[in-house]
Amino acid sequence: MQHTTPAHALGIDFGTSNSTAGWHRPGVPSLLALEGERITLPSVVFFNAEERRPVYGRLALQEYLEGYEGRLMRSLKSLLGSKLIKHDTSVLGTAMPFKDLLGLFIGELKKRAESSAGRAFEQVVLGRPVFFVDDDPAADQEAQDTLEAVARKVGFKDVSFQYEPLAAAFDYESGINGEELVLIVDIGGGTSDFSLVRLAPERHFDNDRQQDILATGGVHIGGTDFDKQLNVQGVMPLFGYGSRMKSQALMPTSYHLNLATWHTINAVYAQKSQLALANMRYDIEDTLGIDRLFRLIEQRAGHWLAMEVEASKIELTEVTHRNIDLTRIEPNLSVDLTRELFEASINGLLERVRGGVTELLAQAGVAAGQVDTVFFTGGSSSIPALRQSVAALLPQARHVEGDNFGSIGSGLAIEARRRYG
Repeated sequence: MQHTTPAHALGIDFGTSNSTAGWHRPGVPSLLALEGERITLPSVVFFNAEERRPVYGRLALQEYLEGYEGRLMRSLKSLLGSKLIKHDTSVLGTAMPFKDLLGLFIGELKKRAESSAGRAFEQVVLGRPVFFVDDDPAADQEAQDTLEAVARKVGFKDVSFQYEPLAAAFDYESGINGEELVLIVDIGGGTSDFSLVRLAPERHFDNDRQQDILATGGVHIGGTDFDKQLNVQGVMPLFGYGSRMKSQALMPTSYHLNLATWHTINAVYAQKSQLALANMRYDIEDTLGIDRLFRLIEQRAGHWLAMEVEASKIELTEVTHRNIDLTRIEPNLSVDLTRELFEASINGLLERVRGGVTELLAQAGVAAGQVDTVFFTGGSSSIPALRQSVAALLPQARHVEGDNFGSIGSGLAIEARRRYG
């Protein structure tokens, strides 16, 4: 049954890289403007030390890059299911629990959605990955419970969840003409999620769709992992990654891995970390790389470099190479990142994605030839090697590209209408 009045509830896609909020209204696109006219809000908080205030989204990135003093926090969703969520972090000179940091961002999402919609929302369907944590049901449940508690604390009274790939499936279903067996491949910033769903336009507004969901699965791999591999393999060798100690052992990799991972970059700036590096310098054969690493740390340029690597990953979906100018670290220093290097660096991750899809088909008892459509969504689903990798498993299925940043949010708005009217 087609609805003729606006929904009561909100659908929120809190993403690792970008977030959206959807409100289902007849004949109107669901997604609400969250930053100017834009429907996405990058999942970023910058604590501006000079003005002592939090800034969100694109403005947060802009202020950080303009050189304001402060603390930049990205990939906030990755905190869910991690040990960090039970700890504090230093923000503007005081200790802030990571849970409160999540609350700041989710609260800001709610406030902006309400401002855009011109009304308040007390009910929400939140998207969630199929697994916040792989192979640990208790930790996975704890991650969902944490997110629910955060949502309630910022003012939502009724909170429920839907798997993100299923939300994308319901968005896709709103535009098809006949029944299809569809594999949803959702490659987000933090996870790769899969669902095998039977879709049909006549069942679009049915309240119970359980019998149409053949299987759900996923692996804890996403865009930030692809960034990390490109950073470690392509950039970090310039900063001492792979350097030999005088004992012929390799230099410890933890510093480079932390610099290539959004939510651990600040750990490298800590005094304890810098002292350990300074002591290590005496034992390194060729100090060129570690000296560059010191300059990068001195400039606190880790987030800037991570953004450059992320931009390279995005551009390498269209072009075969991209150059990063590193003259701020050393005169005439640069690095040329190629698609070939990128694909080689993520091959192990793609192997796990393929394994996840294969396992899903086996779980559903469905042969590859029975799948009509592969629906790609999520910000990292446009990586050519990833698409080719999945396509090779399902050569007979047609491939459809969703809105990489909007399909899940639109589907969650549909689900919010179903559940709360």
